[in-house]
Amino acid sequence: MSDALNLNISTSDRMMLVETFVRIVDAGSLSAAARLLGTTQPTISRRLKTFEKSLGVRLIQRSTHAMKLTDDGMRCYTRARELIAGWQEFESEIRGAGDEPVGLLKVVAPHAFGQQQLVVPLAEYLKRYPNMTVEWLLHDRTPDFIAEGIDCAIRVGVEPDPNLVCLRLGRVPRIVVAAPATVEGSKLPLEPDQLARLPWLAHNSFYRDEITLTHTRSGAAARIAFKPCMYTDNLYALRSAAVLGLGVAVTSLWAVREELARGELLAIAPDWAAEPLPVDLVYPPARFYPARLRRFIDIMRVAVPEAFGITRA
Repeated sequence: MSDALNLNISTSDRMMLVETFVRIVDAGSLSAAARLLGTTQPTISRRLKTFEKSLGVRLIQRSTHAMKLTDDGMRCYTRARELIAGWQEFESEIRGAGDEPVGLLKVVAPHAFGQQQLVVPLAEYLKRYPNMTVEWLLHDRTPDFIAEGIDCAIRVGVEPDPNLVCLRLGRVPRIVVAAPATVEGSKLPLEPDQLARLPWLAHNSFYRDEITLTHTRSGAAARIAFKPCMYTDNLYALRSAAVLGLGVAVTSLWAVREELARGELLAIAPDWAAEPLPVDLVYPPARFYPARLRRFIDIMRVAVPEAFGITRA
């Protein structure tokens, strides 16, 4: 009798080995898989060897600097992912559609959105589902969902990826603002050609040396070209620089409401606005979505428009 048949492995342990193998492939290395699963690299290596021995085949060819799936490994990976998805779907059906989410949810949110406003609906989620833990990651790049184990991401002003499920939460209005000192000694600019003569600040993610404004009533478009005195990739830095009188900025309305109310910033060329920024919640396509993600989506669909005063798509 072969070694593969002699192995005495329980069903639950087999599922753990299957998941470990899938995580190794998705993450690209044993060490990365160990981080995702919260264990050590030697443990991951032992699990892989046990899984290969139980099947009686080599799944991964490893060298010092590389890792490659064998032909058997490719077939196993495809079936293993189907098996995991099927098992999750089975668990969901048995527990019912109203199951209580339990475990860890990993979310990526933009720096500006995720530091304050989005923490409110996040708190609602955690209070409503006390058995959940959330890893709240703030950065503006699109994550590698599989390799990093990310459940979903909130993206602002980014073209939808056709390989991801994209749920449009709304669109963020943007306006043109400047400090009183920036326009001191001249009339408040009302038209785009007047804006071009002022100093400018730029947000790298959305505009650098030109921007198109649209008339809010007529729909007419005007392109403004400029040479910024400052570039930044941070919305709060942009706002602070504008308040200090360094130049004109185009920014999300929600981010400058208090400064406008206090008179620290002025809405200039008020009949003209930049294109609103789309706000999307994105996640990888799957046959089954766990309760932790479904419940989070339910809350964010309502909370995000309310938190930012954004318009529906």
